[in-house]
Amino acid sequence: MPQITSANVANAIVKLVAAEALPSLMGNLVMGNLVNRDFEPTLANAGDTVNVPIPPVMQANNLAQGGMVQTQNPSLGNAQIVLNTHAEATFQIPDITKVVAVPDLLRLYMQPALVALAEKIESDLLATYSQFTAHFPVGTGGSPITEATIDAAETALFDSKVPGSMPKYLVVDSNTYSQMRQIPRFSEYGSALDAGVRSLIDGTIGKLKDFYVFRSQFVTKSGSGPVITNNLAFAKDALGLVIRRLPQPLPGTGAVAEYAELGNFGMRVVMSYEPNTLAQQFTVDVLYGVGVLRNSFGVQVRT
Repeated sequence: MPQITSANVANAIVKLVAAEALPSLMGNLVMGNLVNRDFEPTLANAGDTVNVPIPPVMQANNLAQGGMVQTQNPSLGNAQIVLNTHAEATFQIPDITKVVAVPDLLRLYMQPALVALAEKIESDLLATYSQFTAHFPVGTGGSPITEATIDAAETALFDSKVPGSMPKYLVVDSNTYSQMRQIPRFSEYGSALDAGVRSLIDGTIGKLKDFYVFRSQFVTKSGSGPVITNNLAFAKDALGLVIRRLPQPLPGTGAVAEYAELGNFGMRVVMSYEPNTLAQQFTVDVLYGVGVLRNSFGVQVRT
């Protein structure tokens, strides 16, 4: 039986916090769950550049009778994303033994920290709207969204050869979402059948004109008189969220760290002792960068 030591207990506590951290964070993400996430458990530092490969474009050639194949030399596209955001949320727990004994208390401490990280990631992803320049923005700033606007956004992505198997998303603010629920053809049983019932009773739009529709509190607004709401229609490969591991603290510095990793997402949890408050301090942090992968796979939708 392994001997129980203070080091073992410290590592166990950090692992417990890490196990609680990531599932809660993922539940608070909207954009972060829709875009192309690139995660490798390799160490990196803020300011590093990650090269994300993009599939090349190839041509089909007609092979005539007795002819020869035409060799193509495709080259991978490349999107450079800088790991320029080291986001952290730090909190202190005065009585760590009580928290370990009652896991619900741990969730009360963890939830606000994770929500703060999720909000930061959401804001950074939605702020990329201005980088989608392959298509003219659809819709009019300061005006309600219309069926024609949604149709124009979907048509633009179709014309850009977004694969039919790749889901398309429309992320809007709360006012735009409300306006969409009030478009008569989409909110009445007689014209939208069960989808209209869901909109009226559940308040959820679901799928509309081949878009999975989501609302976010962090859709970017710009301008004044009128204020322009910069909603975003996109396919998964339009945006990249690149995440890398942060280094472990130096041994003997009094800090213990553990990685929390799930799917294509990872973060670090660091526990240390704060002598000024006689409390255990926890820092949940993540190193990431966001950027456009395929410019033509995204469209600004203005309201």
